[in-house]
Amino acid sequence: MSYLNNTIGIRAIGTYIPEGRLTAEEIAEKSGLPPLVIKEKMGIESIAIPARKDHPVAMGVKAAQIALEKTNLHPSEIDLIIYVGEEYKEYPVWTAAIELQRQLQASKAWGFDISMRCGTSVMAMKVAKGLMETDERINTVLLAGGYRNGDLIDFQNPRTRFMYNLACGGGACILQKDLAENVVMETEVITDGRFSRDVLVTKGGSLHPLDSPEEAMKLDVTDPDGMKKRLEEVSLKNFLQVIRQSLTRSGQKQEDLDYLGILHMKPSAHNYVLGQLGLTEEQSIYLKDIGHVGQFDQWISLERAVDQRKVTDGSLIALVSAGIAYAWAATTIRWGRWS
Repeated sequence: MSYLNNTIGIRAIGTYIPEGRLTAEEIAEKSGLPPLVIKEKMGIESIAIPARKDHPVAMGVKAAQIALEKTNLHPSEIDLIIYVGEEYKEYPVWTAAIELQRQLQASKAWGFDISMRCGTSVMAMKVAKGLMETDERINTVLLAGGYRNGDLIDFQNPRTRFMYNLACGGGACILQKDLAENVVMETEVITDGRFSRDVLVTKGGSLHPLDSPEEAMKLDVTDPDGMKKRLEEVSLKNFLQVIRQSLTRSGQKQEDLDYLGILHMKPSAHNYVLGQLGLTEEQSIYLKDIGHVGQFDQWISLERAVDQRKVTDGSLIALVSAGIAYAWAATTIRWGRWS
């Protein structure tokens, strides 16, 4: 497949990470687990925690402003805004993309929200690319949002132990049509309905309303043993499958892959994926200092990689994500100017 004509490129990425941190020692104290388990098995030195004003849409606005500052674009040049943050945000039943439009004063844009949990940003790049390719009026798209699902974790609940890394932050990505640099190629997505009710905020919806205004909404795992068994059978396989299929559909080879932008997960899984792709630890970044910032891990990783010169002109990149319910997604990007 040729990408020389009608390319969709990344104009800029912006990320916002609050300064506050919850350390591994503090997580250990809250959970009753040894600090060594938090640090070595879970791969957490600290996780980013929000300040009072760090709400999901507010953090998305900050990230979008950072991305816009990297370009000479005026907000009025944005044609479409897609909110890629979490459903857990300032207000329920609220179209956050329109609030982004208001705060950024993107008067020409229209917007909508999209979600696939921690797979949203990668999946949304595919959606945005498809809209740009099929609608001549959409030339510049802003993907932006925020994440603070760490609020929904009860450190006393061992069923949610694998989510003790949930952190907070915001991310934004500006995509532009006919931009022959940082070219977005093909995206592969897998979803598996067997996991659809395994990880939930069990109360607060129409099926099980909160019993009182003071009742907390918390994530829980409905079938921890069953989910663990099923994930062990498919998760790492699906990570590799979406990466390889994304590369293949983009006309690229695995052996030419230069960098993997991957979500924060336990070190053993992270290293296994790198090993299976023939990559070294230097060809990725492990986000042990901030934890898992949901769907923005990939953009955070890519931004850091560019700053650290792990990604340079010509680098072939795969961004890969996974989201509860369960979904796996990967997209291939050729960084720098197309030649």
